[in-house]
Amino acid sequence: MNEQASRKYPRLMEPLDLGFTRLPNRVIMGSMHTGLEDRARDYDRLAAYFVERIEGGVGLAVTGGIAPNWRGRLAPFASKLTNRWELSRHRKLTRAVHDAGGHICMQILHAGRYAYHPFSVAPSAIRAPINPFTPRALSAKGIERQIRYFVRCARLAREAGYDGVEIMGSEGYFINQFLVPRTNTRKDEWGGSFENRMRLPLEIVRRTREAVGEDFILIYRLSMLDMLADGNSWEEVVSLGKAVEEAGANIINTGIGWHETRIPTIATMVPRAAFTWVTRKLRDEVSVPLATANRINMPDTAEEVLAQGDADMISMARPFLADPDWVNKAAEGREEAINTCIACNQACLDHVFRNEYASCLVNPRACHETELRIEPAAQRKRIAVIGAGPAGLAAATTAAERGHEVSLYEAADRIGGQFNMARRIPGKEEFDETLRYFRHRIEETGVDLRLETVADAESLHAAGYDEVILSTGVYPRDPGIPGQDHPMVLSYIDVLLHRKPVGKRVAVVGAGGIGFDVSEFLAHEGASPSLDREHFFREWGVDMNISVRGGVAGNKPRLEAAAREIHLLQRRTTKPGKNLGTTTGWIHRLSLRKRGVKMVPGVRYRHIDDKGLHIEVDGEQRCLEVDNVVLCTGQVSRRELHDELDAAGMPVHLIGGARVAAELDAKRAIDEGTRLAARL
Repeated sequence: MNEQASRKYPRLMEPLDLGFTRLPNRVIMGSMHTGLEDRARDYDRLAAYFVERIEGGVGLAVTGGIAPNWRGRLAPFASKLTNRWELSRHRKLTRAVHDAGGHICMQILHAGRYAYHPFSVAPSAIRAPINPFTPRALSAKGIERQIRYFVRCARLAREAGYDGVEIMGSEGYFINQFLVPRTNTRKDEWGGSFENRMRLPLEIVRRTREAVGEDFILIYRLSMLDMLADGNSWEEVVSLGKAVEEAGANIINTGIGWHETRIPTIATMVPRAAFTWVTRKLRDEVSVPLATANRINMPDTAEEVLAQGDADMISMARPFLADPDWVNKAAEGREEAINTCIACNQACLDHVFRNEYASCLVNPRACHETELRIEPAAQRKRIAVIGAGPAGLAAATTAAERGHEVSLYEAADRIGGQFNMARRIPGKEEFDETLRYFRHRIEETGVDLRLETVADAESLHAAGYDEVILSTGVYPRDPGIPGQDHPMVLSYIDVLLHRKPVGKRVAVVGAGGIGFDVSEFLAHEGASPSLDREHFFREWGVDMNISVRGGVAGNKPRLEAAAREIHLLQRRTTKPGKNLGTTTGWIHRLSLRKRGVKMVPGVRYRHIDDKGLHIEVDGEQRCLEVDNVVLCTGQVSRRELHDELDAAGMPVHLIGGARVAAELDAKRAIDEGTRLAARL
């Protein structure tokens, strides 16, 4: 660590002495289920994933959730540690991490009623709203067995070489389900009073400490803010925190919300470090180090959290998917080189919820380290990349990193392509970080950037490039609506990029991702709630005083009404926004609905004239008297150069929108650009 960085981030880089072991900094790589935990054959890949982050400066890492028994698994074939014959796969991981100089804890996670299989168990037979399976209510003897399974799992984790365990008592999983009356309606010694309801976590922590000894890290993930109308009171949270410390926990990590909570907690529209104030409230009540989490993605934010006394440690998961060298770059004072997590969830959580391996939109190597290698090229080539959108940026900088001579042509006066529109959507300000990162990468790797330069086949052929990569993106699809040349009609590019004025009454044609983004953009005036924590909590009904149970100020979000009258229309008869992201689509739909946006499926567009947009819905014709119609009706690949270059005999490749026109699919674009450049 250089002295400048040490002065800049002194608290973040300060070691933490736990007595029996010393952590090199205050950063925890928090638990993130990747899918690699679930199969023995994937543990070499899992080890490579963790080692790259340990070598990147992480001092303490925590695995994805490992179930203590088969009933507690997240899904039928999800990870568990119940027998000694399973130890060999875990020893691959712990040996690799220790050889790299790091520490690793295993998270013990019992899914309870969140288990996606018919054999789940819980304190009471109450089905979760996000799960079709109703759990079986445990008997008192059954609860004792579950406690023994936790202890056995921790003992096996120590035998496997882990430095500790994190007991998952948050996010609405099994332990959390015992703590609140919403999911625990028992009348015996495990239900009723809070003293009874918190018996389960205390017995698990106490017996685990007895089983593993004092020289073993024991982290307890405590739900500090349930964000449920009938969640725990703050007094109960404090009581549990104190009792967990007394029972033997070394570190208490912060949990926020349940999976069924209808308040965003980790999506990109959530303000940075939005929930650290909750950890601060508990810090005055306990003596063990407290870790805080959720939407901390850059070192200046992390340092500020520690400096203002909100926490002792910073727990981050997705930022290490985005950049495995996050800690080293911060320690070296190179924060501009950090590939920042934009909290989009598209390749991490969305993948996991579809039973796919997690990865990262801005870093497709995440969880693919063993197959997607960025190695020096065997032969240096001259490569032209046409188009500096996400696909072209990934291809150009990856190829240059491998040693190729790369020229990047961009017709506009800036890099970014359609990211320059996405970053203007309220709640998507983090997309700026990706553009900052690529600007740095262009300079760092020596890419010859040629802005305001239109490439043509003749000049490319004359320059004698060995390879040409077309990442020329898309242009709007023509919807063929009679009268669409009327002055009131705008494209999404007119609105988002060229900032053309829009009236107070608007019809947005097309309810895909772009239509939702345009509607969100038009619904706001003034500062985005994602930049103002108090504003965000006020809109979503979070009580920062935690004077009511669960910290929920009301039963429903109180989002401000849209700044305009907006009609969001689509031809399809399905629910608008149905194909939005698995873990974020509900937020976008709920946000627009609560702001008063009228979403209408099954629309036939008749024509546009001075009166407005004439439509037909369910056989009824009507006219929407609007000031503007904004077309968000899909895209067409821009690939005019391809045939000319191919005819000239030049090796040419299509990536991103130029290959497949899809709605602003940056995940696929960056992945294609990176993979192509890695093999050229």
